[in-house]
Amino acid sequence: MPKVVFSYFPVKALGESARLLLSYGGQDFEDNRVTPEKWPEYKPSTPFGQMPVLEIDGKQYTQSLAIARYLGRKYGLGGADAEEDFEIDQNVDFVNDIRAKAAVVCYEADEELKKKKHEDFSKNVYPVLLAKLNQIAEKNNGHIALGKLTWADFVFAGMFDYLKHMTQDPELGSKYPALQKVVDKVYALPQLQAYLASAPETTL
Repeated sequence: MPKVVFSYFPVKALGESARLLLSYGGQDFEDNRVTPEKWPEYKPSTPFGQMPVLEIDGKQYTQSLAIARYLGRKYGLGGADAEEDFEIDQNVDFVNDIRAKAAVVCYEADEELKKKKHEDFSKNVYPVLLAKLNQIAEKNNGHIALGKLTWADFVFAGMFDYLKHMTQDPELGSKYPALQKVVDKVYALPQLQAYLASAPETTL
């Protein structure tokens, strides 16, 4: 079995999907949680100056969705053909679009502008996008794509707490029950229980 090191900040956010997927695949890995204090020292050694970083036998790979896609295919969580892969990719891209829009608000430096953006997005953006994603999950029986477990579910489940944080809405699960169902199905997988029992608790 290869030596695997996964490096990311000590939060879920864009790193948890890989941790979950590695655990699902039965891969032993070093869970390297880089603190903000240690990040400036570690940053120059990364391929693109960012995390997450997946290191396999000394070779580094990066980009959260590329890592998740690779691990999903490796562990049998991809599509059966190019069209099924296409559906997974498009729905994951939609999930990421929602995250990116929320990030525009969450990381706005001007507090007054941030407040205005949050009010606007909470009324006119998030409800539309999340309702559409919830509809997709309903159609797919509590999954993000193909009506079955795919790596897309791990991407969404891993970032769900982060999405709640960025939208400032801790009730997303009750508002969009099909999305909560996706999360619950992933976190109930027996392959993940050892990791979940040992992983530190984080709020995002």
